[in-house]
Amino acid sequence: MTRAAASVLFRRADPDGARRRAGSVPPTLWDMDDYGYGLWPLVAIYSAVFIVFAASFFHPRTRRDWRALGGFSAFVVALFTEMYGLPLTIYLLSGPLGDRFGLDLTHDRGHLWSDLVGWSGDPHLSPFHLASYVVIGAGFWLIASGWRVLHAAQRAGRLAVDGPYARVRHPQYAGFLAIMVGFLLQWPTLITLAMFPVLAVVYRRLAIAEEREVRAAHGAEWDAYAARTTRFLPRRPRWGAAPRGHRRSAPTR
Repeated sequence: MTRAAASVLFRRADPDGARRRAGSVPPTLWDMDDYGYGLWPLVAIYSAVFIVFAASFFHPRTRRDWRALGGFSAFVVALFTEMYGLPLTIYLLSGPLGDRFGLDLTHDRGHLWSDLVGWSGDPHLSPFHLASYVVIGAGFWLIASGWRVLHAAQRAGRLAVDGPYARVRHPQYAGFLAIMVGFLLQWPTLITLAMFPVLAVVYRRLAIAEEREVRAAHGAEWDAYAARTTRFLPRRPRWGAAPRGHRRSAPTR
């Protein structure tokens, strides 16, 4: 469904809409229908789709898993609330930055990075928006591929050795963070920009707690694995370096 079609489908009756568009009635946060917002059914639909999609890749089972998914879910709801519901960030920034960067309350202004660098074309074709698709896709790939390797290791009762675990110790957490970065490239908001570093700290603490459990179970084998891998961001590969064998504990993510 296109944004224009959704706006028509879900728009409330608004007798002052024409006068607001003409500038005789100032817009407020509660009168956003004519600007492509106030589409609360879309907020619910898109939030549910991305949360369920992520859960189907992540397969949460433990309390720690649900905490990780819960943090991601809160980020997604905050994002789509501003993308289709209540554009708090654009409303707050249109005053101090409106004249300089041409910010207004139209829906396309939500692609803030394009406005700030002066992109004049379709914001959906800007480098930031196109890059966001790559980063979001990479994040979902990390979550899905990490689960496959982890599940196989759990069934065999061994450390995970293949796929993304060969480079990072927590590819699924890294996948969640990558998806968030992708959304920040596409549609940054004050709330999600504030949430991201907090969630990064939360995932780091979850990862450290997991690593303590794995080290207690596998000792020197885990120490050797941890010495040659990183938690979230892989090291730059060295040209000509032979691939290393990696092992990781099944219970961790």
